[in-house]
Amino acid sequence: MGAGPSRRPDVRIGVPRETLPGETRVAVAPDTVKTLLKQGFSVVIEAGAGALASFPDERYEAAGATIGTRDDVWGSPIVVKLHAPRPLGEGDGAHEADLLHAGTTLISFLYPAQNGALVERLASRGVTVLAMDQVPRISRAQKLDALSSMANIAGYRAVLEAASHFGSFFTGQVTAAGRTHPAKVLIIGAGVAGLAAIGAARGLGAIVRAFDTRSAAREQVQSLGAEFLEVTLQESGDGHGGYAKEMSPEFIAAEMALFRAQAKDVDVVITTALIPGRPAPKLWLADMVPLMKPGSVIVDLAARQGGNCELTVPGEVVVRHGVTIIGHHDLATRLPGTASQLYGNNVAHLLDDMGKAAGFHVDETDVVVRGALVLNGGELRYPPPPLPAPEPAKPAPVAAKVAPPAVKTSAEHQREVAARKETPRRSFIYEAIALILLAIWIYMKVTLGGGISPATRDFLNHATVFVLACFVGWQVVWNVAPALHTPLMSV
Repeated sequence: MGAGPSRRPDVRIGVPRETLPGETRVAVAPDTVKTLLKQGFSVVIEAGAGALASFPDERYEAAGATIGTRDDVWGSPIVVKLHAPRPLGEGDGAHEADLLHAGTTLISFLYPAQNGALVERLASRGVTVLAMDQVPRISRAQKLDALSSMANIAGYRAVLEAASHFGSFFTGQVTAAGRTHPAKVLIIGAGVAGLAAIGAARGLGAIVRAFDTRSAAREQVQSLGAEFLEVTLQESGDGHGGYAKEMSPEFIAAEMALFRAQAKDVDVVITTALIPGRPAPKLWLADMVPLMKPGSVIVDLAARQGGNCELTVPGEVVVRHGVTIIGHHDLATRLPGTASQLYGNNVAHLLDDMGKAAGFHVDETDVVVRGALVLNGGELRYPPPPLPAPEPAKPAPVAAKVAPPAVKTSAEHQREVAARKETPRRSFIYEAIALILLAIWIYMKVTLGGGISPATRDFLNHATVFVLACFVGWQVVWNVAPALHTPLMSV
């Protein structure tokens, strides 16, 4: 099939119920249904698809969607779901991929590098597949970046999980019963999840430190009020697409030394480090856990990819050497309503970029669509071509040279001094007014002192204070450089 646009006359979107055990999210929330309807699509939701996210069928119907059966949903020209198609578990080898019709467009997470057999199965069905996990990380595609949306939720939730297992306050407390110190939190990896964790931990009052191999993360970490930790060895970890790359053995050795020193001091460790297409790097080694204080907590957000901590058990919470190690890989599902809303928004933005309902098509010349495209009509399009290299940064403009001030001769200086002596003082008018007001006040005090009413006396007292305040304030401000008392107005 060529790279040109291929149009589709039918614009119905089907949203199936997620069958992965423990999954509580749904691909489209009721509010997203309204957005899709405005784009010209019709939406059919499998009955009960949003129940675990607190989205009953009635809310979908009120938003304008139709409630249908599994066959209705999978028979739609566009199918939107969260997880990649998986076995139906009916004992006959049935698979969700087999429910797709030729020409259908599937939009979901897919991870094609790890699911080659599934990609082949989908290709045999003659379908078009757009993987939300393959959306390129460029500025234009931020609104489509479902991985970042889920990572943001996971980072926030990781702090809540840590707080629920930690045996003290995150913020410091000073009470009549005594004082408690704030928790010290170390976050490894300052990507989207790490930054969300920093913000949440800081919001709870903890002392937060963060480490990342990417030099670009320093300002982001510091802007959130956390301390950015560094090793003495200078090496950049900036990799492709905003991810970190693998570091040299020398850097890793220095990194491990830093972590061992931190292990003795911190109360909570949250690890978020991932390398695309590779198992999660082991950053918190088994010998570091005994160094931590009893009651400390480790939250491993990379548990699904093997974990950053050597003692992590994916999907479980374990206690090793008095330290609680949380290996949940479904943190985003613990905020199902928000996660479903954000994922649905990402999909709606993708469909908007693909022409909405009236012009829906797969444009392989679009760098965002091409990056997410795995199959087009059953033909393999993965991996995508590399993104074009960014334009080199323009050199900073050279500051114009300012000529040094001319040196004045002694004759010129004497003429300026003489001119200043001849110039009358500009403030004598205001001083004269002040003296006149003072004379009037003295006259009224002397002549009317005994015959004025209490109200008039109070008025004179207030007027005296007002006049003196104006005079003193004017004298103070007048002798101050304008750049000090009104800096914006003086520019």
